Amino acid sequence: MKKILLAVPVFFILSFSIAQIPTPDAYRKAQSELASKNYWEAIPLFKQFTDPKEYGNLANYAAFHLAEASLGANQPAQAVAALEPVVTANWAKSDQAKYLLAIAYFKNQQNIEALRLIKKIKDGSIMEMAFNATYENLEQVSASFMIANLSEFKDNRGYGEALKRVLEKQSVLSATERAAYYELQGKANERKNVVKDQVLDIVVILPFTNSSRTNLSGIAQNDFVFELYQGLKYGVEELKRKGTGVNMLTFDSKRDEAHLQALLADPAIASADIIIGPIYPDEADVVSNFAETARIPFVHPLSNLGDRFEELDYSYLFRPSVSSIANGIVDGLKKQNWGERVAIGYSGSARDEMLAKMLQDRLGREGFQLVEFEQINPRNTSEFLQGLGIRSGVENMSVDQIVLLSDDPAIAQPAFSLMESITASIPTLVMDSWLGFNFANYEMLEFPNFYFIGNNTLNFYDEPMQQFRNRFFDKYQSLPSMNTVLGAEMINWVASNMSDTKGFDLRRNLDQKAFQVGELTWGFNFQGTHSNQYVPLFTLEAGELKPLD
Repeated sequence: MKKILLAVPVFFILSFSIAQIPTPDAYRKAQSELASKNYWEAIPLFKQFTDPKEYGNLANYAAFHLAEASLGANQPAQAVAALEPVVTANWAKSDQAKYLLAIAYFKNQQNIEALRLIKKIKDGSIMEMAFNATYENLEQVSASFMIANLSEFKDNRGYGEALKRVLEKQSVLSATERAAYYELQGKANERKNVVKDQVLDIVVILPFTNSSRTNLSGIAQNDFVFELYQGLKYGVEELKRKGTGVNMLTFDSKRDEAHLQALLADPAIASADIIIGPIYPDEADVVSNFAETARIPFVHPLSNLGDRFEELDYSYLFRPSVSSIANGIVDGLKKQNWGERVAIGYSGSARDEMLAKMLQDRLGREGFQLVEFEQINPRNTSEFLQGLGIRSGVENMSVDQIVLLSDDPAIAQPAFSLMESITASIPTLVMDSWLGFNFANYEMLEFPNFYFIGNNTLNFYDEPMQQFRNRFFDKYQSLPSMNTVLGAEMINWVASNMSDTKGFDLRRNLDQKAFQVGELTWGFNFQGTHSNQYVPLFTLEAGELKPLD
């Protein structure tokens, strides 16, 4: 909101002086002291002229200037006392008096009185000044006060702007606060006659730099942030090549929450159709809260930790949530009917620990028997598997299937090596990231006993993937990493659900169909949820990845 601050005293002094001819010498001296900002000297001089019985209409002007001097001396209570007797009088400058008394009320912490008085001002230019004064004096008050009185003062634009400012400063909004913000945002858009163009505006916020890496040139090309950004950028370029109207603006979060909060005040972010990133949980929570307030979809590009988003309206995971992965595993085991006995080994990551606990609960409810449940690391993985009977000379194992929850190649390598060395045939479920480990040649195993848990799994051998890899190589002289492919596929997913033909309501478009075929991945299901529910189990047949029936 534009700020028109108080150049009021000089204006009023001049206009009031002209209006009073002739004036007593003592009154002129009082005016001179006020103009020179000698407020304490001016106060007693004006006071002697405030008796209307003795000085008539001059008393109104003296009371006004006395209030000005009192405010200048930081004595708002004196200003209130001076103006209250004359503010209702029928005189030429009554609106100016109301305005100044409102200022005095604000300074005296009488906000309700100030706001109610402003509503009585009739002059349009003075009302605009009062709106600005409202904003200046209320932008630091509590949200609870502002929301409680919103209905009474909703026509005061300064009040609405101040409340928006108060709410935007908060890291978390209650349902009532968010509803108030939505109402204010709608009014602001109506005033601006905001009309959505046909261009898809994407904002990307990623932690390119941090306290130890302060220069963008220090980012390695194999850094996962750079790889993801490269995929996002490539995806946008491909959309433009095909004639799609799309813009992408990129911001560096710097791993600094204060910097990130300042970024979110950028008008370009407020006008985005969708926000991608950031990555780390603390930053993601900041942007998620902003997105919920601003009603802009926010999508976390890589994480599975976002079950809390299911309680929100505008925050999403691009990948499956932990809960969706657990459901996919349980459904897969039920369909394959390999037996009731299950062993779970999980790494110490937050996702794997949470997923293991969910599986422990859901498998039990589905009638499975959990025979082993252990945290694994690179040192004990082989021991964990051997304890289940996966070793030479053992025919009857104590388990029917094994679930290994980890993306760590240092855990995957001893597990794969053991399985390969003893030609184990027991069904073993692992995350789809194991497909990218260069030490694992699954085609050389005697028994195809590895099954891969979907997590936006890449469709490695489909024609669109081959075309993507070839075009990417022609452009960069290198093959895309998994994060790069996911970045490009994320742009494909966004564009297929937000466009000039379908509209830009992401939630509505996602709900229209249960399954959506991916271009570079196997597909998505976001119907009625905030993460990808499509979590199949995959197997390798003759070197080709296929979903299990």
